[in-house]
Amino acid sequence: MELLDGRAVATAIKTRLKEETETFVAAGRRRPKLVAVLAGDNAASAAYVRNKERACAQAGFDSEVIRLPQDVTEDELLATVRRLNADSRVDGFIVQLPLPRHIRAQRILMAIDPAKDVDGFHPANFGRMALGLDGFIPATPYGILLLLEHYQIQTAGLEAVVLGRSHIVGLPMSILLAQKRSTGNATVTLVHSRTADLKAHTRRADLLIAAIGRPGFVTGDMVKPGAIVIDVGINRVKAPERKSGYRLSGDVDFDSVRTRAAYLTPVPGGVGPMTVAGLLMNTMKAYKRTVQGPR
Repeated sequence: MELLDGRAVATAIKTRLKEETETFVAAGRRRPKLVAVLAGDNAASAAYVRNKERACAQAGFDSEVIRLPQDVTEDELLATVRRLNADSRVDGFIVQLPLPRHIRAQRILMAIDPAKDVDGFHPANFGRMALGLDGFIPATPYGILLLLEHYQIQTAGLEAVVLGRSHIVGLPMSILLAQKRSTGNATVTLVHSRTADLKAHTRRADLLIAAIGRPGFVTGDMVKPGAIVIDVGINRVKAPERKSGYRLSGDVDFDSVRTRAAYLTPVPGGVGPMTVAGLLMNTMKAYKRTVQGPR
């Protein structure tokens, strides 16, 4: 079994982006800029945003975090989004999810300028992705594609099963793998918690993408021998013996699956760093549109 090292691949991508950034800077251009809007006091969200700040620094990007209180109003958050939409120095920005419960996330996401929607969540970008047109691919599916490409894993003709139907991962991932693209041309089945005889589907998968949000859900008996298994889950599980009080667990039971899979992503260190890499790639794309114009 070979581990798909997302951390190492993401580092290589950041190195390439930094080289590209420094070329623009040497030519008198400003640096790409990514802004994260963090509303509320969700500890996991704060950690994710810190990771994105560090990644921007490693890629040579400018970054900014706008921190808003837990009781921020929807209108106040919308005003922040509109300000960022209008700021020509900001190439892309994200509104970190989840938002406080009193805020309608869809209303906020719909207000983001699609040209700065580097998370790829706006319907305009989702629609362009579905049609195979140029746009921003959601960061996690994009990161998975980049990981598969790096390891030269050929997906054409494979039976791919995507476990989970979220608009952030599962649904776009199923669309991308089915498309005529270098990492695509697979025969795709999208399954979820209400799928009858779920194991019958996962056991036939040459490529299994687990994005259901349940720690250790995928066990060895659900995996075809020799399968490629991509674990998208990042779940906090109580661990009183640890100083933090928790440990990270994927959606895949690593110990039982590693004896059957040919390739497997670890948690942490697999898809997580690649999601940030996808976000940076989208930000560079947005930046180039600004400094070079549309192509």
